[in-house]
Amino acid sequence: MGAVIGSGIFTVIGTAIAGEKFDTTSILRAPVLDYLIHHSALAGRPGAGPALAVSLILVAIVCGLTGLCYAELASMIPIAGSAYTYTYATLGELVAWIIGWDLILEYAGSNMAVSVGFAAHMVDLLDWFGFHPALRWISPAYLPAGLQDLQGHDLYLPGWHFGFDWPAFLIVMILTVVLIRGIRESAETNNIMVLLKLAAILIFIFTSAHFIKPHYYHPFSPNGWSGILTGGSIIFFTYIGFDSVSTAAEECRNPQRDVPIGIIATLVVCTILYIGVAVVLTGLVPWQSMVDDAAPVVNALKKLSVTPGAHSLHWVRLVVLFGAMMGMISSILVFQLGQSRVWFSMSRDRLLPAVFGRIHKKYRTPAVATWVAGFVVGIPAGLFDIGTLTDLSNIGTLFAFALVSIGVIILRVREPERRRGFCVPFGPIIPALSVIFCILLMMGLPIITWMRFFIWLGLGLLIYFFYSRKRSEFYKAE
Repeated sequence: MGAVIGSGIFTVIGTAIAGEKFDTTSILRAPVLDYLIHHSALAGRPGAGPALAVSLILVAIVCGLTGLCYAELASMIPIAGSAYTYTYATLGELVAWIIGWDLILEYAGSNMAVSVGFAAHMVDLLDWFGFHPALRWISPAYLPAGLQDLQGHDLYLPGWHFGFDWPAFLIVMILTVVLIRGIRESAETNNIMVLLKLAAILIFIFTSAHFIKPHYYHPFSPNGWSGILTGGSIIFFTYIGFDSVSTAAEECRNPQRDVPIGIIATLVVCTILYIGVAVVLTGLVPWQSMVDDAAPVVNALKKLSVTPGAHSLHWVRLVVLFGAMMGMISSILVFQLGQSRVWFSMSRDRLLPAVFGRIHKKYRTPAVATWVAGFVVGIPAGLFDIGTLTDLSNIGTLFAFALVSIGVIILRVREPERRRGFCVPFGPIIPALSVIFCILLMMGLPIITWMRFFIWLGLGLLIYFFYSRKRSEFYKAE
């Protein structure tokens, strides 16, 4: 359950609710589906508003369908691993390369966004104690919508400025050192951090519900289905990691019954928690006020704590801050670990240079891969806004999930006799629905995100065909 309860709920929920606004109208900023229907450029993209609760249900359905496909693929391989490991053993090297390259984007984009969110919460924590660092050292260099204070006054105009988000960079580098020294210490503290994250969500819901103003729920869906789809495409980021539940098929006594129950129950619980946060948050402050806010929950508490009768929220804000930050640290640890292991695995399979497979002499960890993963995440986290980074993670994840679902269909045709500890029910219907819904959510992402993704994918294919393929074990076997 801890892997599913994403810390992103404290960071990207504001962007999913309010959308993104930019200083100029651009085709590149419009969601793909929105542009295909209306053929018009937008100054940003619409948010879901209070209807984010509907977006969350849509995302949970997509994750449930994909989780079943992931479980079947994992049950075909008698070893623990990642989507890269499973596809390498079942679908071959090229598909495995694409998914591995995609996972690097997923993990990196996810941690960049969480790091920016952590930095925003760190700044809010310093504010709680009365410290106010210079803006240039605590805000990203690129701010597509500028930067405003809680009263709406401009602090920075949209675009680039002289600055660097040092808290976002430093938390990544500190945790990189922790991972190099050994994952055992990291794993032992991770469970505690997950509990603190869960406690922060529950405390926010139950203590803040008394201050809800129902008129903030009208209109419930200010941007219609376009906003609901876009909100789902953004909030999908908070479910990254749920697929770890589906890898336990081999450990179940009755996987055909237990795996669907485990996936669905986990997603239902997490979706209820997320909906609780969304409903309370949109009832506390106007949904439009959360544009480009990387810490919308604690900032809403900050605004309300100075109003008559709401001083108790001043202390609730501190508790939520602490729980959210601990949860973000656990998320960064898990995904930095996952990213470095993908680099390491691809190096072991000779798809990447051998240097990424080097092991630290003392700590016996993949030090080079871990350092590279740290800088790949830390530097962009200091430069870019949370919306840009979240989009990259979302499109990478959705594409990987679509490939896994397609892989299940292909293997059903190509190797129907192969042993499967768990089989997705209803034949190819669920895998096909998974692919369709993943593509639908991808269509809610802006055109510029698709362009960046294709550039990343093209770069990966160039590396594969001109370097990796000729050095792989498959090539030598030929």
